[in-house]
Amino acid sequence: MFSLLGLLLAGDRGFSAPDARIAGAVENTLGGNEFLLRLLVLPTEPYVLLPALALLATACAVRRHWTGLALTLAAPSIAVMLSSWVLKPWFGRYYDDHLAYPSGHTVSLVTTLAVVVLLIRTARTALLVALAGVVLTAGAGIGMIGLHYHYATDVAGGAGLSVAVVPVVAALVTTATRTRRPARARSGGSPPAGTSSGTRPGASPR
Repeated sequence: MFSLLGLLLAGDRGFSAPDARIAGAVENTLGGNEFLLRLLVLPTEPYVLLPALALLATACAVRRHWTGLALTLAAPSIAVMLSSWVLKPWFGRYYDDHLAYPSGHTVSLVTTLAVVVLLIRTARTALLVALAGVVLTAGAGIGMIGLHYHYATDVAGGAGLSVAVVPVVAALVTTATRTRRPARARSGGSPPAGTSSGTRPGASPR
């Protein structure tokens, strides 16, 4: 979905009709309230998300949840690099003088939230976190629109990219983990021939 939206907006340098309507509504409601707009954008900032990811990675390491640790380290990095280095130049959509689609701030936030949701073991808690994430993302989107960082469709594209990337990375990490476990089991299995506990066999009397 985010790819289709990006293709429709590729090379664009202005507001689409939906973007214009949403930006107008934000301006009419919160225009001039810069403090509130910056507060809404706060969850997308690196100095908020990086410590959160560090805490999440530490928790996974302490619990020896290696699949979760790999997902925490890999998914946000892959999504942000894909957004910044590949998709933004490819789609070439600008807001003023900067590449805008998909929104990197949105990618950072939604990827982090998606990782948290996947690591939660209870469905009810995961649903609550997902709903809170939707609210946070919508608020951040409003803030970025009001501060003239992004169009609404940039935010939608960033969220769509994150939701697409995280499950793929999770599947790859899980597959890699399951593949390594049987290999370890085989390598640590039977002792060498002629021994009962892995010790070297006795020397021949000849």
